[in-house]
Amino acid sequence: MHNINPQNSETKVKLPYFDLLLELLKENNEGVAKSFGRHVHWGYWEQPKLASLTTADFAEAAENLSAQVCLAGQVSHGLNLLDVGCGFGGTIAHINERFINMSLTGLNLDERQLERARATVMAGDQNQIVFQQGEACALPYPDHSFDVVLAVECIFHFADRKQFFKEAHRVLKPGGLLALSDFIASPTLRPITQLKFSGWGFYGKCNLQYSAADYHDLAKQTAFSLVTERDITQNTLPTYSYLRRLGKASAIANKHAILETLAVELLSRMNLLKYYVYGFQKT
Repeated sequence: MHNINPQNSETKVKLPYFDLLLELLKENNEGVAKSFGRHVHWGYWEQPKLASLTTADFAEAAENLSAQVCLAGQVSHGLNLLDVGCGFGGTIAHINERFINMSLTGLNLDERQLERARATVMAGDQNQIVFQQGEACALPYPDHSFDVVLAVECIFHFADRKQFFKEAHRVLKPGGLLALSDFIASPTLRPITQLKFSGWGFYGKCNLQYSAADYHDLAKQTAFSLVTERDITQNTLPTYSYLRRLGKASAIANKHAILETLAVELLSRMNLLKYYVYGFQKT
């Protein structure tokens, strides 16, 4: 979801799920527009057993997921903030509606996604918003530019997590925070992911090989201190039931979408694949 240099390897990443979303949005599919026209990530339910799985319920849960990452990034008024892999600008919109005196930048590889973000996300009276094409592993910004860097449910698409962390560290001001959400492989699952479990399917090329221990090591290697580590897997599980409802209502018959989503759900329910929110502070 990012790039400015046509020769960079990240430009070659294909994300069929975004192709489908953009097609359905162009067709004015109401269910898809309300579910994924703003945020393109899983939902977060404080009480998963009470999820009603209506479109409004999922839209609120998606909003709540962004809120959880913002909490990890200690987002507050008056910050310069960068959202890497910003998609349709949902997290930028979330922050824009809740905070003032913000300078908000959304970075993404896919210009089509940025076009929608620019058309749908308008800056509040006391905020500034810019959506820019660029890549996660070569951020097109000077050193010490931002107070907070976010990456909501997208880092598994990046070419190299360590390089992204180095770039985030470079553009963050001293004491700045990096917050992200990611799917974390259990020790049992990790050998399978290394055998190319994650390929070029409906969700594109996804690197699901990172474990919690890997993130601890990565923080040390890139001069970050770990300040937030939350396993929110159980809070995200209603997403899968909702996706089945949406797929049926929208007559989505993509076999790869169905099988890959089911595989992720089963692994998550078996605690083999977990969903974490992380916060790291530049030291």
